[in-house]
Amino acid sequence: MIRRLAVQLQKVDHRWVYYVNQQWKCRWMDWLMLRITHLGGAGITLTFLGLWMLFVPSPARYWAVEGLMSLIFSHAAVRLGKHYWHRLRPYLQLSELRTFPDSLQDYSFPSGHTTAAFSIVVVWILHEPWLSCILLPPALLVGLSRIYLGLHYPTDVAVGAWLGTVFSIGCHYLFF
Repeated sequence: MIRRLAVQLQKVDHRWVYYVNQQWKCRWMDWLMLRITHLGGAGITLTFLGLWMLFVPSPARYWAVEGLMSLIFSHAAVRLGKHYWHRLRPYLQLSELRTFPDSLQDYSFPSGHTTAAFSIVVVWILHEPWLSCILLPPALLVGLSRIYLGLHYPTDVAVGAWLGTVFSIGCHYLFF
């Protein structure tokens, strides 16, 4: 029964990654998704946290510490996930997918970029809930960009968003 569920989930994953990668394909989306995806990368997330710590007065300065802790713990969970579940990236498994230069070669499950985006965004939302309408769309777009670029399956992204959210909530209540 579990095996059959896993096979069905994989079929749904394949259909969605094909749909987003091929049906949404256009020059404008290529340009946008190649840029949006970096919002969840290490360089952007760490730079954002560092600048926040330097230039924002207390007590909001501590949001960056909370975000950094969430980022560190969630990244450790992502590393463990990639180590234990050797799931190939969609573009390596599905020949018809369009991919982009400098594609990643490590495993896809879970999505580290999506995890990073949510691990920071959710910390800010927990402090100021009104920020959700500003911060959630870019975090969701990071996840969508990972699917569009053929780098992750929808379940990789969903689990990444969940991990980022769980670690944010845990760090928030650990610090406050």
